[in-house]
Amino acid sequence: MCPAVPEPRGAIDLHAHSSVSDGTETPAELVAAGVAAGLGVLAITDHDSTAGWVPAFEAAEGTGLTVLPGMELSTQLDGASVHLLAYLIDPAHPGLLAETEKIRAERLHRAEAMVQRIAVDYALDWEDVLAQAQPGATLGRPHIADALVARGHVTDRSAAFQSILHWRGGYYRPHAAPKPLEGVELIVAAGGVPVLAHPGGRGPDRLVDERRTRALVDAGLAGVEVGHRDNPPAAREKWAAIAQRYDLIVTGSSDYHGRGKPNLLAENTTTPEAYARIVELGTGSSPFAG
Repeated sequence: MCPAVPEPRGAIDLHAHSSVSDGTETPAELVAAGVAAGLGVLAITDHDSTAGWVPAFEAAEGTGLTVLPGMELSTQLDGASVHLLAYLIDPAHPGLLAETEKIRAERLHRAEAMVQRIAVDYALDWEDVLAQAQPGATLGRPHIADALVARGHVTDRSAAFQSILHWRGGYYRPHAAPKPLEGVELIVAAGGVPVLAHPGGRGPDRLVDERRTRALVDAGLAGVEVGHRDNPPAAREKWAAIAQRYDLIVTGSSDYHGRGKPNLLAENTTTPEAYARIVELGTGSSPFAG
């Protein structure tokens, strides 16, 4: 029997990004923001990378904040993004490492191709994008957005994604990623706990139907992120019912990116009971209690 999970001493936010991917704060700054927000548990879930774990653990030492190690794994279905939150994975698992390296390389090639397209109509070059990212960061569209802001073409990231970087904007280029079923299988093989991220978004809500949901559950999908600002009320109701039908863990999270998004820490949170289920299921790594 698994030992009881200690009751967190504050709110639980299980989706946040650092500058290792597309957040604007370093892992240490992200931890400091979590402490300032009064969180008891904060998950670091950078896109396709676990490079922020150790500096986040070091920053959490002595703060009373528990850091839940995680990652947001990119997958695609019929050309649309379907992201999976991967909690408590083994960061050295060979299969997952190989796949995330491929995804990051593809993100880089995609970003370069998009910049080339944009540069035909706007003053922008690759050096502008590199200037917006921390060394070793997973480069992607958010960094292009920041470069467009720096150049004065748009006012902020949101404006960039609503115009120049919109998938219908003419400059968009998709990138290769595994299918959601493969992603769930990879996370489970790495000892992790897979949770479908913001399922009310355009891609998941449209494409992950009953048959596909059943297949994901059979492969080991453990939960769905119902509490998220991108899930409208109808989608929250729909996915809460799906979670109940399949006994899935229901989570709520901010998807915090620092200044990169308007999302605020703890604007959506997870119950201690749901958090305990995640910790009891994960075998690839452990939460770090600061």
